[in-house]
Amino acid sequence: MINVKSSPTLTGLSDLTLTKMFGTNGVRGVINENLTVELVLKLSRATGSVFGPGMVAIARDSRKGGEMFTHALISGLTSTGCSVVNLGPVPVPALQYMVPRLGCIAGVMVTASHNPPQFNGIKVIGSNGIETSRETENQIEMVYQSNQFKTADWDKIGEVTHNDSAIDVYIEGIKSQLNVEKIRTKNLKVIVDCANSVGGLVTPRLLRELGCTVVSLNAQLDGSFPGRNPEPIPENLKALAAAVRVTGADLGIAHDGDADRATFVDETGRVLWGDQSFALIASRILARKRGSTLVTPVSSGRVIEDVARKAGAKIDWTEVGSVDVSHRIAEIGAELGGEENGGVFYPAHQPVRDGAMTATQVVEMIALEGKTLSQLVSELPVYFNTKVKVPVPQEKKEPLLKALLELTKDMNRITLDGVKIIHEEGWYLIRPSGTEPIYRCFAEGATQEIADRLSEEGVKLIECAKELV
Repeated sequence: MINVKSSPTLTGLSDLTLTKMFGTNGVRGVINENLTVELVLKLSRATGSVFGPGMVAIARDSRKGGEMFTHALISGLTSTGCSVVNLGPVPVPALQYMVPRLGCIAGVMVTASHNPPQFNGIKVIGSNGIETSRETENQIEMVYQSNQFKTADWDKIGEVTHNDSAIDVYIEGIKSQLNVEKIRTKNLKVIVDCANSVGGLVTPRLLRELGCTVVSLNAQLDGSFPGRNPEPIPENLKALAAAVRVTGADLGIAHDGDADRATFVDETGRVLWGDQSFALIASRILARKRGSTLVTPVSSGRVIEDVARKAGAKIDWTEVGSVDVSHRIAEIGAELGGEENGGVFYPAHQPVRDGAMTATQVVEMIALEGKTLSQLVSELPVYFNTKVKVPVPQEKKEPLLKALLELTKDMNRITLDGVKIIHEEGWYLIRPSGTEPIYRCFAEGATQEIADRLSEEGVKLIECAKELV
């Protein structure tokens, strides 16, 4: 029997005024400051109370505090009667791949993805391998804040086991989606920047098994990220770009901290922006079936619209966030999903962002078509973009958005997530970050000058709104 302390049931929580813990993708904070052992312990008790009883798979990336928070997770989950299978350090898409295959009721990943080294966080995953829905996040938060946790009797406390097969199973799952023999005949040379994290446990090995010659950068697991900041953006990938040029590699691949994204460098050393790699994959996948559906957030650019139109596909727009994209893909049975940050969702494999799957899809494309990566990119429509971060205190995010909505009410706009202002020559999107005390401004135009100008217009709007709150 499982009892509940503080209350006989978990009902009656709907009257609580929630303080949001979950951001765009999980709960994140600075280690031992606003992400503490006590918080993770309570969060794991709340998660076990909502999902349990049953088996929960857990994993972590290389970040500092990962082992510490893993122990807190185990303690909290088992106290509610959930058993735990610990997969150890693996990419988050490997955990997501294993959750349904192990028959788990949920999964929990200790990661802060691309955030700076002082951060860590918690992602909660449902039984289908997709990050838990916003509704379930709210349930977890309500239990957390009410302290109405399930507590198992002494003889019903959950058990803890370890499973070392996740990476093997995950790699075989990816290979089953590829033309392995064709890739092997090309003997491509690939440089992989593993971000000192768990991508290094999968992608170099996977590519070697596909017959590639692989050089690894930043492959040792180190939560201080000595090689580079874990966000795979151009300013952090200069060493990778140089290595590709100097060694004559066919391409470079960079992961973020939990390896659910892949950023690419072509053979000339040019870093692709996320919409380009997403568009390359989308153009091939969508062309396989007329009338396909592509799910993507409002932050995606016009190249995605162009590719979808050419393939006769429909676009289904969502709010920004992989959680929203994944759930929408599953809901409508879409053929593909993707984000402008390089995250690609291939539901034939799994409907979540998957960095290793994305990496091998581009490698396969080069092998099958006999073209360089720069040649493949040159076939895409050309747009330019700019991304800017503007510091905004957490408590001012919501009032600032209200001010922005008022300031832009007479403009051509989309307000599905933040404010997207559409001009004939391009667009810019202003939205609050779900993980940091900032507003992000994405801008795109037919030239870099236009993108920069639109970005400046967006930043000025944010500054005007700041004066009103």
